[in-house]
This record gives sequence, structure tokens and C-alpha cells, in this order.
Amino acid sequence: MTTRDPRYDILFEPVQIGPVKTKNRFYQVPHCNGMGHGKPATLAAMRGVKAEGGWGVVCTEEIEISPFSEIAPHFEGRLWDERDIPAMRLMTDACHAHDALAGAELFFNGYATPNRYSREIPMAPSHLPVKATDPIQARSMDKRDIANVRRWHRQAALRARDAGFDVIYVYAGHDLGLPMHFISRRTNRRSDEYGGSLENRVRFLRELIEDTKDAVGDRCAVAVRLAVDQLLGPLGITAESEGRDVIAMLADLPDLWDVNIADWSNDSQTARFSQEGYQERYIGFVKSLTSKPVVGVGRYTSPDAMVSAIRRGVMDLIGAARPSIADPFLPRKIEEGRINDIRECIGCNICVTGDNLCVPIRCTQNPTMGEEWRRGWHPERIAPAASGDSVLVVGAGPAGLELSRALGQRGYQVALADANRRAGGRLLVDAALPGLATWMRVAKHRLQAIRQMPNVAVYLDSRLDADQVLAFGFARVFLATGARWRKDGLGRQHRAPLVNSQLPQVLSPDEVMAGAALASPVVIYDDDHYYMGGALAEKLARAGHQVHLITPSVKVSEFTEMTMEQHRIQAELMGLGVQLHIATELLDASAMADGALSLSMTSIYGGQPQMLHCANLVMVTMRDPDDALHQQLLARQGEWAHAGIQSVQCLGDAYAPGTVAAAVYAGHRAARELDQPLSDPDAVPFRREIMEVRRD
Repeated sequence: MTTRDPRYDILFEPVQIGPVKTKNRFYQVPHCNGMGHGKPATLAAMRGVKAEGGWGVVCTEEIEISPFSEIAPHFEGRLWDERDIPAMRLMTDACHAHDALAGAELFFNGYATPNRYSREIPMAPSHLPVKATDPIQARSMDKRDIANVRRWHRQAALRARDAGFDVIYVYAGHDLGLPMHFISRRTNRRSDEYGGSLENRVRFLRELIEDTKDAVGDRCAVAVRLAVDQLLGPLGITAESEGRDVIAMLADLPDLWDVNIADWSNDSQTARFSQEGYQERYIGFVKSLTSKPVVGVGRYTSPDAMVSAIRRGVMDLIGAARPSIADPFLPRKIEEGRINDIRECIGCNICVTGDNLCVPIRCTQNPTMGEEWRRGWHPERIAPAASGDSVLVVGAGPAGLELSRALGQRGYQVALADANRRAGGRLLVDAALPGLATWMRVAKHRLQAIRQMPNVAVYLDSRLDADQVLAFGFARVFLATGARWRKDGLGRQHRAPLVNSQLPQVLSPDEVMAGAALASPVVIYDDDHYYMGGALAEKLARAGHQVHLITPSVKVSEFTEMTMEQHRIQAELMGLGVQLHIATELLDASAMADGALSLSMTSIYGGQPQMLHCANLVMVTMRDPDDALHQQLLARQGEWAHAGIQSVQCLGDAYAPGTVAAAVYAGHRAARELDQPLSDPDAVPFRREIMEVRRD
């Protein structure tokens, strides 16, 4: 085994946090996961794997302290009363089993929670509509309400202590926590001792810290999570003014400062809009004002960047949410000198979609994320090969690469063939789009692992046909041959072809990214609604083209609401001069005498068609599986036994086009299930957490 590079020794120094001490400087900050109180065993297993991977502190997601501030339908933690303690104990036990501290982020989110489940009236410092679009308003809190919240928070802190937590949070971050609503002039119009001056507006946060320390401070550290900048300029809290002043006022009161920026979409920006360490310019001042340890985030994956942040006095502990999801064993890999084995976060925010869609978390880089309990998957361990069968994998995209890597890890003899001269499949296209270069990490990580496996051979520039596959004599054949974009407009809005795909002016994203000649104006019709339409528009606009983007959606790249980047994408395109035609469907495209195209389009809500002329039309609607080889082999199934083939399986985009994360997951699952006993096709294919039903 290799040893740790001494340059990184500082990362493994213990840090005293109030009455507790963490074994190193790796700190998994609180992050949501779509599990919460609904799936406590699933959650505990996921957090436990991170503790096993070397994170010194492993925190929860938000934990509801009262039904007067709950966030249904999202699955967050819950400590309403003592009955919630056993579920929380599952997580703390899982963390303590690997000598990690467990942190609990208690919250009361004021006007940010409409209380859809409890139907209790939300509360805020001042009367305000709730942050969601629900037609509900939060009422202004009186002194009794403030006393109640303080009492509920204290009771929840005691429950958290009894559940085994070592660090208890007072939450004032992300424009969500009630203390932040008191601090910000945007949401606090009070004229009593809790409003007006900054000292008054900070009073509620100070009281919560003091209450929590009084309740559990002898046993647990008390942390404050504070957004020091709302990125609203003079309209909000800024690091240069009130953010700095709040830290100065409360400098040594908490045992730990967990500092970031608001709101969540700013704090967890995608790689498309931010670089590693992007929050340092906002939080860099905090350590100069307090003697207590500071943790911050910035999507750190490089140990050199981590060491630099500590030595430059930016922070004492390296906070991470997304990097700890992509690689729960990141700390151990640094400690063991296996830097090149780190699965670096690509900053795509697929993890965030789980919470936003109220389902368990998933990750593009780490297909085991969220599957630790229900499928028994571990990010570093996998069952050895159950047979001596040889395996052929056709297609070196995300599915084929992960399949080959995982099968190689199991010990199978694998041949990976791809028609292209470079491995990566769709990633070669995606990573060439503006801001998406980090997506190539999906391929690079797997290629790095495969290069170390003598039992996996890679053959590029090797297009295979059915005759060759049958002649090779591999026992197991997997086809991960990807997908290709259609050009005729078939998609969500139109369930039949819309335009003549033979028109030379009509192009697919594949053709554009392959270097097809384009003339302006270019029209992009986006009925896919994820990243491709908006990213292509940005790429072409930056290349000097006049670009129009037409979409039936009410906003550009609508699904990226789930990855918290939609507003940035639309603003970027507007700033580049892209003409946006929102809530508009394309009706037809016809060639004109001068070689241009005449497009007919109309509002999805009705009205007269409008005409638009363009030189090229790029259709971003749906992809067809590139499954010709699979179909050819199925047609010749009678020859399999003679060729020594036991099975042929199609997977990834070649089976059903989806996200990169879905392709990686498909490859990993296929590798895990090879040579495993066939399950009952009618049975649920994973473990479920089923609530015990009691009769009162």
C-alpha cells in the first residue's frame, strides 16, 4: 500500500470543536438527500459509509424541530418528539462505529416552509408570503411565538444529544433558517427589540446559540451555519458589511462557524458557473474575527486546494457535501496516497435533483450513492467474479466504462471495444459544451482504474458487427452503444415527426458538435428541456452566431430547475443576445427559394402562427437508441450457443436514453448482477423500509 504524501499531513490533524474533537479536517457539512425521516435505515447506511471513508464529521440534512415548520413533501430529518430519537440513533451509531463525529442541523424555517403537511400557519419576523408559490402567507411572530421557537429548539437539541449527536447546529443559512430572516432587512420590518438595528436583528440568533449551549454545551459542540452573503448587493446581507458585522458580534459564542453564501442555488452552484473554491472570496474574512474553528465549502476535490485553503487561513476544516457524495472515501484515498483514485465531483447537481424530486439521492460519479442499504452496494467493495466467463463490452461511453471497470474489479476477463478513437461516448460531446468540461471526469476516472487492471483490455477505433461478435466467442456480451439525436422533431410536444429531417438545413446536436457548417441565424428548437438546448445556444452565440431558441416550456432548460441552475442559464443566454421564444411550439419548417428555412410557430396557449426565417434549424427533442447491433444479434439468437455466447444484454442509452447518471448506474448494476441468481421477476428488486402499523 502506498503512503500519504507528507504535504497533506495537515489535513489529518485533529481539531477541537468545543467539548469534542474531530480526528481530521474533513467535514461533511449538512446536505439533503431525499431520505430523511421517511427512510432512516437508508440514510444511516449512506452516512455510515462516509464515516467509514474517513470523514471526521458527518452531518445530517435539515432536521425539523416542530410541526410548526415542516417541509413536506421533502424528506428531511425530524425531531418533533422523543419518538423520533431511535431513527436518528441509527445514523449516530453508524458514524461512531468509524470514529466520526455526528452533527445535527436543527431548523425552523419560518416563511420558507408553507407547512403543507401540518397545515399550521407559518411564522416569520414580519408578515410575508411564503417562499414557495403556495398562496399562503406567514404571520408576524409575537413575543410568545419567539419564546415557543426558542423552547422547541432547546427541546430538539436535547433530543439530538440523547440520539448521540456530537455537534448541534443553530441554522441561519441559505435564506431558509428563521434566524436569517430576523437578521435580514429584506424579511424583518419589526420595530421592537428584534428589529431595526443589526444588534436587534441578531438578537434571536444569539438567544438560540445561548439556549443551545446551555442545554447541551457540556456534551455537544454548538455550531452556527450562517450565510455571510446573499449575493443581493445592498438589498441583502453582504460579506463586506452586515455579514462581517454578524460574525464580529458573535465571534466566539458558538464552538464552530460553518459559513457559506445564500441561497442554496448560490451555495451549491454547478461547475458550469463556478470553479473549485469559488466561495473563498466571500468567507475568507471569518477566521480573522474569531478564535473558533471555521468550516467552509467550495466543491473541493483537490487535496492541494484543501491544504492551500487551510494554510492561507481561509478555514480550519474542509467542508464538503457534493465531493463527499461523489467519493465517500475521498479522505481515506488521500491518507493512503491514492490521489488518482478519487472520484471527483463533476458539479452537475444530479444529487440535488433527488431532494427536489423527493426521492433518494443519486450521483453521476458514484452509482452506489443511495443504494448502500436497499441494494447493499458499497462504493469501494464488490463481490468477486462468480464464474470464469469472458466478457465483451461494446461501447466505451459512461455505461460501458463503468461496466468494464466494475467487472474488472470483480475479476472478470473483459474486452472493451469502441468505434471511436477516444473513449467517452456521449461525454466527448457533453464535455465540449460551455462549462461542462468537468463532466469528462466520469470517463477519466474509469479509464484511470481500467489502466491498472491487467484483466481489462481496451480496443478503440474498433467498430464491431454481428459476425465479429459471434466469431469472438465471448460468453457474455454487453452492448452499450449509446444513442443519437433525432432531427425530425418527434418528442414531448409532438408525438409524430414534425419536420423533414432530410432538409440539409436541419441538423442534430450530434452534427453541430461534430463540426457541421452553420450560417446565421440559427434556430434551436428545445423540447428536451435539460442542458443540451441551452448549452448549444450559448456555444453558438459565443461563436458569433445570431441565435434563436424556441421551446414549448415556459422557461429555458426547464429541468435544470432541479439542478438549481435554470435562472443562470436563462440569464446567460439573454446576456449573450439569444432571442428566446418561450411557451412556443414549432409547427413546420419548409425550404425557401434562397436556401433559407421558413419556420411556422405559435404559442402553446393558442393564437395565430408566426413566421421566422433562419439559415439552420437544430432540433433538440429526443434521442433514439443506437441499438442496431443488439437487434442484429437478437435476430441471430439461434447461433449464440454455437458461438459460445450465454447472454447478450443492451444497457445505458442504447437501451433507453437518459442522463449520464442513469447510464453509469446501468453499467454498475449490470456488473453487480452478472452471474447472480435470477430474482423473481414479480418481486421488488430492492429492500424497502415499511412503516410498522400499530392500532391505538
